[in-house]
Amino acid sequence: MQIAPWTQQEFTQPIAVITGGWSQERDRSLLSGRSVADALTGLGLKSTVLDLGAPKGDLLAELADAEIAFLAIAGRGAEDGRLQGLLESLGIPFTGSGVLASALGMHKPHAKQVAAAAGVRVPESVLVKAGAGPQSETARITSALGLPLIVKPVAEGGSIGVELAASKQALTAVLKSGSGPLMAETFIAGRPVSVGVLEGRRGDLHILPALEASTSERIYSYAAKRGSAACDYHCPARLSETILEDLRYQAGAAHQALGCWTYSRHDFVIDDAETCMVARGQHPARPEPERKSGPHGRGRRAHLRTADPSHPAWCASRPPHPNMRRETS
Repeated sequence: MQIAPWTQQEFTQPIAVITGGWSQERDRSLLSGRSVADALTGLGLKSTVLDLGAPKGDLLAELADAEIAFLAIAGRGAEDGRLQGLLESLGIPFTGSGVLASALGMHKPHAKQVAAAAGVRVPESVLVKAGAGPQSETARITSALGLPLIVKPVAEGGSIGVELAASKQALTAVLKSGSGPLMAETFIAGRPVSVGVLEGRRGDLHILPALEASTSERIYSYAAKRGSAACDYHCPARLSETILEDLRYQAGAAHQALGCWTYSRHDFVIDDAETCMVARGQHPARPEPERKSGPHGRGRRAHLRTADPSHPAWCASRPPHPNMRRETS
């Protein structure tokens, strides 16, 4: 599958780059938005940047003038289907998955259930009962899952709020300090790997090279993802072809099971036995800043320009729109 970049002749109106928002990933979204806007400018395409969390005027009026929306935005209100629903109601095509896949992918327990039903391997997990005492919840959770454990918010991205609990005392402390709906998950020690998926108009899938994150921390933490902790990236991942093939299968199965459109990203942990376990379900695969944008260190602009099937390109959802993407074979 080859996806050609959009050209100036295909658009009479600026592309709306939606970014910012009000989630805890706002800073990351703004970086992505600038990266995308710069890439579009480099391609000779006009764009307008809309900060969902700080609109300059009437947001609905600004969106109504958009021919298509590039979603460079993350977190609640952005990846959970609400923004996608608004754009669908306005008749504006947008990049990434639709309402259902976005909502499923953002809600970790639901995403895991759907993916597991399709044969994707996921770690065991339980929901933390709201209002239950930390001591009683510690006993219940450790009885079900053992130790160590990962505690994470049910619907946050970017490793926000993720905590490692290696003892009952640590788990109780995490439960006391945590806020919002939480879940506990069996801790899988291993290497974090992300795999992207591109989907063609005919439903054919192209699995992108696996990206491995190498960090000295026991988990791929918020600090590591934000660059405040040491972290190196390797693409393709330093894994055997057998494991890489398994990753490709698992990512494709998760993409299809969750009902993703056009593209998605799936996060795995490869344990010491070289077993692939999905650590996080579908992401709308929002653009990352230059540091993590591509398999060979190429920037977002290069990705948009390439029509080579071995590299990421971007495309938009809602196939009825004639200007969303051009595929060549």
